[in-house]
Amino acid sequence: MRVSIKYPHEFVGELIGTFLLVLFGCGSVAVTILFSAHVGLLQVAAVWGLGVTVAIYATRHLSCAHLNPAVSFAMVLGRRMSPGRLPVYLLAQFAGAFLAAGLLYLLMGDSIIQYEHINGIVRGTPDSIKTAMMFGEFYPNPASGPAAVVSTFTAFLAEAAGTFILVFLIFSLTEGCNLGRPDDALAPLFIGLTVTVLIAILAPLTQAGLNPARDLAPRLFASFAGWGKAAFPEPDLGFLIVYVFGPLIGAGAASIFFTWVVEPLMKGKTVGADRCGCQE
Repeated sequence: MRVSIKYPHEFVGELIGTFLLVLFGCGSVAVTILFSAHVGLLQVAAVWGLGVTVAIYATRHLSCAHLNPAVSFAMVLGRRMSPGRLPVYLLAQFAGAFLAAGLLYLLMGDSIIQYEHINGIVRGTPDSIKTAMMFGEFYPNPASGPAAVVSTFTAFLAEAAGTFILVFLIFSLTEGCNLGRPDDALAPLFIGLTVTVLIAILAPLTQAGLNPARDLAPRLFASFAGWGKAAFPEPDLGFLIVYVFGPLIGAGAASIFFTWVVEPLMKGKTVGADRCGCQE
C-alpha cells in the first residue's frame, strides 16, 4: 500500500494501459471465435498491435507505459527504472488485465454460453479450452489445426524469443519511460507494429502471449468463471514455464544484451544510465 501511495500516477497509468491492451486484444480473439468477426490471423494481430499503440499513447504521460511485467523487469535489470517502482508496476498490470477480463466476460458472457451450447462444449472440460482461449493462452494454439505440434520447450522458446525481440525494439526506440521527447512521438506506433508482426508469426504456436499479466490474470479470471482446471490444463505447470518464465527470461536477456553490448557501441550513450527520471 505504501508503494501505491508513493507512485499513484504510475499505478493508475499502468492499470489503465494494461486494461486497454487486454480488453482490445482479448476482445479481438473473442469476437473472432464467437462471431467470425475477423478473417485470418493478420486481422487479429493488427487489432492487438493497435491496442498496444493506443494503450501506450493513452498512458505514457502517467507512467512508463510498460503494460507488461516482462518489460518492467527488463527496465529494472537495465537500470532504466528503480527496483522500488517494480511492485507497483506489477500490481497495476495484473489488476488491469484482470479487470479487462472481467469486463470482456460481462460483454460476451451470454454469447459465450450460446456458443458453448451450439457446439456442445461443457465448460470446465478439456474441450472448453476452445472458449477459454479467449482469456488465457494455450499451446499449440487450439485454432491451429492438427499440423501444429508444439512441445513445452518449443513453446517456451517461442515466448522467450518473441519477448526478446519486443524488448530489444522497446530499448532501441525509447529512453526507458516517460516518452515525451519529439523524436519519441512515433515510438508507440512502432512498438505496436512489432507486436503485430510477432503475433502474426508466433500465434499459431502459443497464441503469442509475450506478457505474463496478459496471460495469467485473464487465465485466473477464466478459472473463477467456470473453466476451472481447463484454464490451467498443464499438470507440469507448463503454462507457468511458457507464459511467465518465457517472457521474463527473454526480456531479461534482451535487457542485458542491449545494455552491455549494443548501448556501449552507440555514440554518446552511457551504459545503463537512467535518462528519464525513473530512479529513486
